[in-house]
Amino acid sequence: MRYMGLFQSLTGASVRDCIMRDDSILFVVDAGSAGRAIGKRGANVDKASKLLQRKVEVVEYADSLESFVRCIFTPARIESINVTSDAEGHVKVQVHPHKDDQGLAIGKNGRNIEKARILLRRYHNVGTVEVR
Repeated sequence: MRYMGLFQSLTGASVRDCIMRDDSILFVVDAGSAGRAIGKRGANVDKASKLLQRKVEVVEYADSLESFVRCIFTPARIESINVTSDAEGHVKVQVHPHKDDQGLAIGKNGRNIEKARILLRRYHNVGTVEVR
């Protein structure tokens, strides 16, 4: 809660959630607040990162699953998203990025995929996330 309040007062963006990861903090902001949270040329993220002494990441929330997936993988260009569920109700999301953005979508050591798993499990009850 302390980090959410600090980030909100620093940026003026409405913060929905804050997730602590190993070496970073992930803030989920309301729809339409990502630009304000990031700031001009990333100024707000840089300030928050220096103040909190951790890498700061920002993801914009969206109500629909497909829109939220696109927000999570921004700036990678996503060509298609396939959502399936099995008989037990386990939801699986397959993300198909543009061929030039494959590495960007995956991230270093699968970092972006792990971020997507955490957020999609938390907000949309998704069990599996794959980048193809």
